[in-house]
Amino acid sequence: MSRDEQLKQRWTQVEEKLSSQFADGEKLELDAIIYLIGLQELGQVHRKFKKDHKLDLMHIAICRLLEPYGYYEFEFFDDDGWPHYKVLEELPVLKAGEQSVLMKEAIVQYFMEKDYIK
Repeated sequence: MSRDEQLKQRWTQVEEKLSSQFADGEKLELDAIIYLIGLQELGQVHRKFKKDHKLDLMHIAICRLLEPYGYYEFEFFDDDGWPHYKVLEELPVLKAGEQSVLMKEAIVQYFMEKDYIK
């Protein structure tokens, strides 16, 4: 199986599993999955968040997802329990499709590390 086919298969697995768990089977978009990862990383899953904090949660997720690629490094948790990352390397300029593939790869890897998918 090619790398692209394997990524597609694993991405579908992540998408279906999260969609059934969090959206009554309605397909979750990439941004929604990133948001869920942000919630997971913050560890405050039952709290209601305002729009600004939702963007912060997505930023947390993106930092965490791209950390293994060498773009970010975890620094510390602040007094409210929010993780902070520092930029190690600027992200390369990517086309929209390339960004999507990078994020899907990182998300699949994240959920494999968490033993959520195989």
